[in-house]
Amino acid sequence: MLPQRLKKALTDNPKKLGNLIDLVNLPSTLREFVGQSQISRLGCFMRVWSYIKTNNLQDPKNKNVVICDEKLKSILLGKQRVELVELPSLIKLHFPKEPK
Repeated sequence: MLPQRLKKALTDNPKKLGNLIDLVNLPSTLREFVGQSQISRLGCFMRVWSYIKTNNLQDPKNKNVVICDEKLKSILLGKQRVELVELPSLIKLHFPKEPK
């Protein structure tokens, strides 16, 4: 199911996969949005994406742009509009950095 390039990246560095699927205690703003106290980064991204699709928040003229409502703004640094490529990095800001 995963693209070959992603499979290779994950097998070469299994820690990357661990960072995506490890459960993490969430800060209060993200906890309120997701409705859980712990979730993985991947699970959080999937919840945010589901919220965007359910509430039809993609720009109808440019599907690569999300128009944020108040609830989404609370976790995306208060931005009005966010490009889809920015979404993972904005969500990642809520997760603590792993020590090397």
